[in-house]
Amino acid sequence: MARDGTGVESLYPFLYSGGSNLEDVLDQVRRSTVDKAAEIVELRRLTVHRDAARLADCARAMARSFLGGGRLFAFGNGGSSTDAQAVATTFLHPRPGGRPLPALSLTDDVAVVTALANDVGFDVVFARQLAAFGRPGDIAVGLSTSGNSDNLVRAFEEASRRGLLTIGLAGYEGGKMAELDTIDYLFVVPSSSVHRIQEAQTTVYHVLWELTQVALEASDSS
Repeated sequence: MARDGTGVESLYPFLYSGGSNLEDVLDQVRRSTVDKAAEIVELRRLTVHRDAARLADCARAMARSFLGGGRLFAFGNGGSSTDAQAVATTFLHPRPGGRPLPALSLTDDVAVVTALANDVGFDVVFARQLAAFGRPGDIAVGLSTSGNSDNLVRAFEEASRRGLLTIGLAGYEGGKMAELDTIDYLFVVPSSSVHRIQEAQTTVYHVLWELTQVALEASDSS
């Protein structure tokens, strides 16, 4: 196993300490859990606080899109594909009191994804779907931990070309996504830990959902 700080040992050092005292191991587990919880709470606070104004502005833009008949398309790879599904579910099936909004994850249809990947190339699995379904005024939400996924880059290019509102969630320093001029709103979680990035991104899209609901309510009363 690699000992460069990137393997499981760096995440759970108490499992590899060579000790056999159960109480010592349990104490390290407790401290590790508390430290990780404190780390993600602070990262979530930092991310939302730093981007508070842009999150509110983005949510207002999303509300305008939905009011105009727009739909949300979410996409990502690996763990981010499950987050894309969670984004779509959050908007489409909100908790009590929320307004259901049209949303779809582009990772849901395995037949379409694998057909495009096999017959054309994996870099177009999201772009081709947006080309088929996307209309001006729709919303494209792409999630990546590194920000370097080529198929997300292609998807944002296609979405921008078709007049969609584009929203990106990335980690580290934003990667290739930070260099694009095709993303209207990019929210970068300042961390190099994939685990912490994905946890904080969950907070970002839930905040966007809540602020969008607030904006929609405000439009109803105006």
